[in-house]
Amino acid sequence: MLTPTSDLTQENYYDRSTDWDYQSPTFFKKFLKCEAETMAELNGEYSDMNHEALLVGNYLHSYFESSESHQKFIDDHKSEIMTRTKKLRAPFEKAEDMIDTLKEDSLFQGLYQGEKEAIVTGFIDGVQWKGKVDCLNLKRGYFLDLKTSRDIHKKFWNNEDREWQSFVAEYNYQLQMYVYRELIRQTFDIETTPYIVAVSKEKVPDKMVISIPDYRLEEAAMQIDKFQNHIEDVKAGRVEPTRCGKCDYCKSTAKLGKIVSMDDLID
Repeated sequence: MLTPTSDLTQENYYDRSTDWDYQSPTFFKKFLKCEAETMAELNGEYSDMNHEALLVGNYLHSYFESSESHQKFIDDHKSEIMTRTKKLRAPFEKAEDMIDTLKEDSLFQGLYQGEKEAIVTGFIDGVQWKGKVDCLNLKRGYFLDLKTSRDIHKKFWNNEDREWQSFVAEYNYQLQMYVYRELIRQTFDIETTPYIVAVSKEKVPDKMVISIPDYRLEEAAMQIDKFQNHIEDVKAGRVEPTRCGKCDYCKSTAKLGKIVSMDDLID
């Protein structure tokens, strides 16, 4: 059986070296959006990361991981989290509201039990993948992933399928849930059910536990089967990455080329 080329730990999970060694839901979805931008990020030449949004998300996640993890996160990022008067900056005050919304809910308290930030690995069609599960409950056969959203009920237009879709489908979270379920099965030999715990960034935070229908997980499996070989070829340098032409990376590195008719400006 194939074996990973590097050992994953909590300390190196997000290192760029392990992003090269392993495929992950995060980078697979990035490749689907723009191959050129993703390769630039893997090569350390570009980052589309919203640093503040990442910090707010980690602030929330660390709280529900453990009090020790949360305090360490605050200590490590104190200058970014606190004002000069040692008060929480506005985005983190909002994160506190979101934390309060969840921690005071009895269903969430009962569900969010298990191993936190569990690292799982495995192979999908010969490619090694990694995942980090927010809360894994092997005894009860499920896992949870915390997601923040501006509005849980917001609709997004899918131009390809010509239909409205949820934020879960918009950000392709079903692919992440499929991969996690498969890696958990390979790591622990247990079938699990995925759930998303969503909390909104509204003035009064909304919250919801969201299931993923089997057909959505099957769609994710088919998407990986369809694009994985090509993505691996791009990642290995065997195929030139394509440019989406619309992301910030493509716009920042674009050169004027052909003249475009006004009738071609709308996709």
